[in-house]
Amino acid sequence: MGTQYRVCIVGCGRMGGTIDEEVRATPHGALPYSHAAGYTAFDRTELVAAADVVEEKAQYVCNKWEIPKYYLDYREMIVQEKPDIVSIATRPGNHAEITEFAAENGVKGIYCDKPLCASMEEADAMVEVCEKYNVKFNLGTQRRYTPGYIKMREILESGELGDRRSIIAYSGGSALWGYTHAADMLLFLASDSPIEYVQGNVDVDDADFEDNRTESDPGIVMGFIRFQNGINGISIPGTAYEFEVNCSEGTVRALNNGLGFYLRKRQGQFNEILEASFPPYERKSGTVGCIEDIVDAIDTDTETQGNIHLAHRSTEMVFAIVDSQRQQGKRVSMPMENRGLYLGRW
Repeated sequence: MGTQYRVCIVGCGRMGGTIDEEVRATPHGALPYSHAAGYTAFDRTELVAAADVVEEKAQYVCNKWEIPKYYLDYREMIVQEKPDIVSIATRPGNHAEITEFAAENGVKGIYCDKPLCASMEEADAMVEVCEKYNVKFNLGTQRRYTPGYIKMREILESGELGDRRSIIAYSGGSALWGYTHAADMLLFLASDSPIEYVQGNVDVDDADFEDNRTESDPGIVMGFIRFQNGINGISIPGTAYEFEVNCSEGTVRALNNGLGFYLRKRQGQFNEILEASFPPYERKSGTVGCIEDIVDAIDTDTETQGNIHLAHRSTEMVFAIVDSQRQQGKRVSMPMENRGLYLGRW
């Protein structure tokens, strides 16, 4: 076993340490799911403390996961415990300030739950501080770290389905709290290409944009993303997180929030696009995969799979869709100009 890394968690709510209780009886999301559960399951991380401004929450999570100490102030915790890795599991309004404080106080890795932050000004600041202190960063968009979706991308990049033409996300939800997952998967399935421009439609009162700060986290209705590598990304409302990639020689689709995958390839006597077997893959926790990836990046001084630059890119996609609505559906070129647009009241 390699180096053992000390971990502190900031935020003792659902993703910090209690969501496993909710999803245990469902087929979605291989356990462990919460940050605390993921670190407990991985033998190279040691949970040394957790912090929350609500003492009862901090006590509950520490008792549940046998974390030896809790704090009410995350700054005091980081200074006193000197963790190698910090998990940020709070609402997005303070993600940038926690990231900055952790990086400036010697943290080597950060696992930040989605969404990344509440404005692109904050996202820019997070990139700057992670670059300055060489912090290994992953955003908690767990599909990126799960074997089924990884296999899906491997099929696409192998060339066996030909050229990728479009990626469809059957997803809606609030821009930051829900759509962040869809944005990251659109990016992931497009080989993490930079984005040329975005257009979108958002469920929000246009008068809400008067102060460049929405009162709520507005719902995404539809989105169009043009990637620099020529792939088109499309978001339409759906009943589950499903993603379909249409290629010149076939299609591949993630079904029912990753419970299954469907592959069709051009084949047979008439060269039709017919069902084919999706390759076998391991069912594994995306939370543990995310943590393992951070540890490996620290070990080898390499980038993580969901690093701060990719988190910044998918987040900018979300903000650009909303900003397109603010501009009455106009195309928003990247990088977007309106860095101060703030979503929600956190």
